[in-house]
Amino acid sequence: MTNKAHWEQVYQNKPADTVSWYQPHAEKSLALIRSIAGRSAVALIDVGAGASSLVDDVLAEGLAQVTVLDISATALAQVQQRLGERARLVRWMEADVTQASLPSAAFDIWHDRAVFHFLTELVQREAYVAQVRRALKPGGHLLLATFAAHGPLKCSGLPVMRYTAQGLQEVFGPSFELSAHSSEEHRTPAGALQSFVYVHLHRLAGHS
Repeated sequence: MTNKAHWEQVYQNKPADTVSWYQPHAEKSLALIRSIAGRSAVALIDVGAGASSLVDDVLAEGLAQVTVLDISATALAQVQQRLGERARLVRWMEADVTQASLPSAAFDIWHDRAVFHFLTELVQREAYVAQVRRALKPGGHLLLATFAAHGPLKCSGLPVMRYTAQGLQEVFGPSFELSAHSSEEHRTPAGALQSFVYVHLHRLAGHS
């Protein structure tokens, strides 16, 4: 089964509020976005968004111009249906983030909760980093949440990577400064606890 087929199957067979990574509201991500956006309009891409409600809340608060990227057409369709008329305010991209055709220096904020840890091969991680470097503006902000060092070994039947905050910063290199990090014990709809680490990496202006 291909990566895309796997995620299409997940979203076709499971209600969005039953998948293990479900959150009614992405509170930690929203708090980080609010702290960056302030009163100025910013461009945000939510990578591997799935059926997350983050886009709903960002639009409701007028925090950013939003691009939503996911590999699953089914997940994107679910969010578009949920948003109704507001869906026209969003740019939608159905793609694998490591292969997507992303615009250069287009985004002030790159957000990813629970995608990067699925990239278990070095070539995938290198492609992801290259995409961030291409699409994120100098001085922009990378908001990344992955399984923590003592988090799960698998998710959705797939192997995953686990990270510390410092480990994530090292992946992206010296042009990204670790501005903040925090942890979260996420309770899944089934009642299990999953340990996440959140990092806010600031891309230093003048660095490639």
